[in-house]
Amino acid sequence: MNFDVIVIGGGHAGIEAALASARAGVSTAMLTMSLDSIGSMPCNPSIGGTAKGHLVFEIDALGGEMGYAADCVTMQSRTLNTGKGAAVRSKRIQADRRAYSALMKQILERTPNLRVIQAEAEKLIWEKTSDGRRRVTGVLASPGGEISAKAVVIASGTFLGGRTHIGSVQRESGPDGMLPARGLTGSLIDAGIRMMRFKTGTPPRIHRDSIDFDRLEVQYGEEYITPFSRRTDADQLNSIKQVPCHVVYTNAETHRIIRDNICHSPLYSGVIHGTGPRYCPSIEDKVVRFAEKERHQLFVEPMGEGNAEIYLQGFSSSMPDFVQEKMLHTLTGFENAEIMRYAYAIEYDCADPLQLRHTLEFHSIEGLFGAGQFNGSSGYEEAAAQGLIAGINAASKVLGRPELVLPRSSSYIGTLIDDLVTKGTVEPYRMMTSRSEFRLLLRQDNAEERLISYGVEAGLVSEERLRDFEERTSMRDRELARVKKTTVPPSAEVNEILTEAGSTPVSTGVKIAELIRRPEITYEMLSPIDKLRPELPREIGESVQTELKYEGYVKKQADEAQRQQKLEDKRLPADIDYKAITGLRLEAAEKLSKVRPENIGQASRISGVNPADITVLLIWLKSKK
Repeated sequence: MNFDVIVIGGGHAGIEAALASARAGVSTAMLTMSLDSIGSMPCNPSIGGTAKGHLVFEIDALGGEMGYAADCVTMQSRTLNTGKGAAVRSKRIQADRRAYSALMKQILERTPNLRVIQAEAEKLIWEKTSDGRRRVTGVLASPGGEISAKAVVIASGTFLGGRTHIGSVQRESGPDGMLPARGLTGSLIDAGIRMMRFKTGTPPRIHRDSIDFDRLEVQYGEEYITPFSRRTDADQLNSIKQVPCHVVYTNAETHRIIRDNICHSPLYSGVIHGTGPRYCPSIEDKVVRFAEKERHQLFVEPMGEGNAEIYLQGFSSSMPDFVQEKMLHTLTGFENAEIMRYAYAIEYDCADPLQLRHTLEFHSIEGLFGAGQFNGSSGYEEAAAQGLIAGINAASKVLGRPELVLPRSSSYIGTLIDDLVTKGTVEPYRMMTSRSEFRLLLRQDNAEERLISYGVEAGLVSEERLRDFEERTSMRDRELARVKKTTVPPSAEVNEILTEAGSTPVSTGVKIAELIRRPEITYEMLSPIDKLRPELPREIGESVQTELKYEGYVKKQADEAQRQQKLEDKRLPADIDYKAITGLRLEAAEKLSKVRPENIGQASRISGVNPADITVLLIWLKSKK
């Protein structure tokens, strides 16, 4: 078999990579361990969350699929951090995991230029180039034999060398009891790829009918659902009946049982060698690390419509089955709970991301790309974002198109990739809003404004969608101009609105924009006194409000982003011998040689490289030019 691009893996990274490649017009093959694992959610049945929601909006703006599929299977929607500024508000939905998987499989099967094959990639095939580097030429699959390609994207998730732990019971296994991928790791090591061993975990699944929901705290969805995707019909999405979730807490007895049985945890007995996620630890890890906390919050979430399984978020564990039973029965409302699937920890192989360029292509092997958990990240959203970029760049390589590299100031996707390839990671990397220095620029509501042009250039965004975006942008700009020049006179009606909102009354005429800039006032509140306001979509009013309230701060961050971009524009040759540059410290030369930064901006973010080293590099670069 002969393809332009091969994608290894059918998880969230593999899906986006395969779709992006095929939609760009190149022949693409997806190899997956099981057709039934396509788009699987082996961990939490949700999409989005803090910073992760931003990633989903950005994926959609670039022409990816995750946002639309998530909208199609939404059971409940909530916006997190509503009490904080617009920059950190993040959408999260409860998804029907089986419906999501089925939908993604269907989309892949119906995509032109894409063939989906159930097979295991056992070996990477490559050849030496004239300059001594390596170039990928395909993979050896079982079944399927030798499959040739011009580019390969590895998106293996947690299948690569997968090993699960439930107490003392260890099995060679992928997630959800699937078969692991055994052969590829050795082949990658033979090709000179540095590999790492990471670990993650998942909580038990409980039978719905065995839980006393009347004793739990109810958590309802939000009143109005903003779609992730521009392709989604907002009215249709808001017609669904949202399913409630619930909250429960651990207690002193739960913690006592965990401490008394900590010796049975492979995490603490030394059986697990992989590094686990810092921001999503197992329940036994929480109890040990945060011994002063009297309780931990757990979320009780449905797995899907007509599905009896309930997901207990925050209760992931590698404890033995009998300990899991005891722990569970200490929770209020779970005294008679029945476990359907026991919690487990899983170790897996991944690559050191410092070996990657910003395109997610390996420095040392031309045509080989990495995406998702294979690159050391965690989470469905982080995986999908990387898969999309890897797929676009793999196709671009085949077609001879320009590469797609997103700067940090453009997106959370750009920040995610830059962090991985510049700083590396010693644990599963999770995206957070605090990781970006340009948070006010990178909001959910302006993802299209920031990224749609990239999606158009990649061939993933239609001209029709671009025209729709331009019309909405024009509508917003006209409304911004109108409220900035429209004055409302002082009146009892105006002051009543202001007083009720806790804002200071006015005694003279005031621009509508100045009222919106007040922290207590919203665009919608002023509707009764804004007589000339045109009929606008809800999102336009919200966008106008955000632009006005954060105008000064946004300008400052935009200026900083522009200064940073000047450093990004100073490109560094790929073949620099850093140890031969006079004045460069030894530590800096070693770090620069390992990371191989593509520009001065990236070099300045490498740990161990200080401002004096950057000055030396700038002087050297100027002398060479």
